[in-house]
Amino acid sequence: MSQARHVAIIGAGAVGVISAIEALREGHRVTLIDPGEPGGEQAASYGNAGWLSSHSVIPPAEPGVWKKVPGYLMDPLGPLAIRWSYLPKALPWLIKYLLSGWTEARVEKTAVALRALLKDAPLLHRKLAEEAGVPELIERNGVMHVFPSRGNFDGDLGWRIRKRVGVDWLELSADEMRQREPDLDPRYTFGVVVEEAGRCRDPGAYVAALANHALASGAKLVRAKVTGFRLNGDKLVAVLTEAGEIACDAAVVAAGARSRLLTASVGDPLPLETERGYHVMIEHPEVGPRSSMMVSDAKMVVNWTNKGLRAAGTVEIAGLDAEPNWKRAEILRDNLLGMFPKLPKDIPASRIKMWFGHRPSMPDGRPCIGYARASRDIVYAFGHGHIGLVSSARTGRLVAQLVSGKKPQIPLEPFSPTRFL
Repeated sequence: MSQARHVAIIGAGAVGVISAIEALREGHRVTLIDPGEPGGEQAASYGNAGWLSSHSVIPPAEPGVWKKVPGYLMDPLGPLAIRWSYLPKALPWLIKYLLSGWTEARVEKTAVALRALLKDAPLLHRKLAEEAGVPELIERNGVMHVFPSRGNFDGDLGWRIRKRVGVDWLELSADEMRQREPDLDPRYTFGVVVEEAGRCRDPGAYVAALANHALASGAKLVRAKVTGFRLNGDKLVAVLTEAGEIACDAAVVAAGARSRLLTASVGDPLPLETERGYHVMIEHPEVGPRSSMMVSDAKMVVNWTNKGLRAAGTVEIAGLDAEPNWKRAEILRDNLLGMFPKLPKDIPASRIKMWFGHRPSMPDGRPCIGYARASRDIVYAFGHGHIGLVSSARTGRLVAQLVSGKKPQIPLEPFSPTRFL
């Protein structure tokens, strides 16, 4: 039996609140610390596409992507854009990013690791939603990928690797796609359905419900910004906040894209970057997909949510402080209208909502899950990039196991923070 501890969890996003639930389940006392509202619009969880894609095992960088970097620099509105002004700061991260996907073997190594982290994620989220009293927010009914042609699918390295790590799917001809998705533009002639995957109907409401469940189960919530830690040798004494110290004997860094300063403060300068993401949502849409889908040519996910039809995707490398480029959200809107020709082209602006936020991303596409070098009382759980929501269920369990000194349920070597130190 592990000894009960007072665990301060820094960050009340998806990873933080599920870590709180799982730590409480292990018998620990929990304090959640976040300056914002759990599930609020400021959080990356809020703007998530809503996919619970247990097959999202391919890192962002693949072999040959370095050839596209000049185009990324020249096109501020492309699927991946890099602002010139931020390039000097981003360059060390970008080099690690390119090297991580330099060979197919490196990509497959990451896919094997992520598959262990994501497998059965929709089921884990469904159980959590039931505990939190919001089972209707999690659906386990598969997701669809659509392509202009069969060749676009066959030439994709990612799908070959997914097959090798145990992902199965159902292939659809053009006629079968039309039967399933009659409103989809006919230029898409091939599709695959990953039946094991699922979706969240409202990511913000889901995280808020999980936070309320943690509080009802005994956790405390402190609204404050964390600035560092107080250690006595290798023992954690307190978490430092702008509102004062919070005494504790364990801490979890789950502060998303703002985790880097905290890890650096205890001697771990980790290469965490923000992949700035956007979404657009049409309220009360006239038509749309019956399934949640990823569109290969637009590089975006389209998902029904309780608030409307949401399209999310693209990446912008420009740091935490730069102003958003709302033209990127407008491109998502235009792509969405092009995918579904029956959507009116003159939808009133009052029915179109745009959002911008920060994905916390490590250059190799794998999160950091493990102990700080300075103290095993500090656990890192951040850097989940494009898989933050789907991976949060198992990450929360792993965090609770690390805090309790138990053997993690999956190997954590691929996610060790020391891989960059």
